[in-house]
Amino acid sequence: MKPQHLLELVLLAALWGGSFLFMRYAAPAFGAVALIWLRVAIASLCLAPLLLLRGQGAVLREHAGAIAVMGVFNSALPFVLIAWATLSITAGLASILNATVPIFAALIGAVWLGDKLGPSRALGLAVGFGGVLMLAADKADFKPGGSGWAIVAMLVATFSYGFAANLTKRRLAGVPALVNAAGSQIISAIVLAPLAYWFWPGQIPGGMAWLAVLVLGVGCTALAYLLFFRLVTHVGASRTVTVTFLIPLFGVLWGSVFLGEALKAGMLAGGAVVVLGTALATGVVKLPARR
Repeated sequence: MKPQHLLELVLLAALWGGSFLFMRYAAPAFGAVALIWLRVAIASLCLAPLLLLRGQGAVLREHAGAIAVMGVFNSALPFVLIAWATLSITAGLASILNATVPIFAALIGAVWLGDKLGPSRALGLAVGFGGVLMLAADKADFKPGGSGWAIVAMLVATFSYGFAANLTKRRLAGVPALVNAAGSQIISAIVLAPLAYWFWPGQIPGGMAWLAVLVLGVGCTALAYLLFFRLVTHVGASRTVTVTFLIPLFGVLWGSVFLGEALKAGMLAGGAVVVLGTALATGVVKLPARR
């Protein structure tokens, strides 16, 4: 990987890791639904003109049905669940739990698409879920005001991402990446618009909350998608997916620096186990071959 592409990979991880920071900051002011509608609407305004400039509008219309389903499960639903979860858990913990996406993608692919799970990937699933249990052991409190349901929401969100990844593989293989990115944001904005109107905050949020939303939409969504698909084109999907291991580092870092979130040994240990499980499940790390 060239130094330029490595720099882009780190920047992508910093942007996606920062999304948890901005959701954690802005969700109390806007509420989860209104915040995410603004996020996807802003991203749509950034990506749609680029889609039209490249003449790919017809491709979007041709695959509108599958892209609509993918958009709901890849953006609208998980974004709202994650934003709601950050009302109760730290940005660092949310970013660590988000690292389970490849684990769910591998599991769903094995059950739905018949993808084979070798010993390394099967071990990765077990190790990854073990890490989740470690994280939830002292965090999952289902009493009023507890974080138990927030952790459940994060896992449902990552399951949704995993389903969307396999749906894209099955139904949208060969569709230009920009079409999938722009289409998913446009569909999400349309689907969430009525709910955003219903759940719009009664009090207008302050300027810093609006700035957080703007950065979330432009930087952490539109720009991040462009960087992601640029990397897929230049270095391949298998290398680009390693961004999964960097996102928790930035999520924990930004939460600690800007929100003063405490770093506990148990969370770091559980996060390390989740990342190891993800590395095995994605094939980045493999068990030694038998002779």
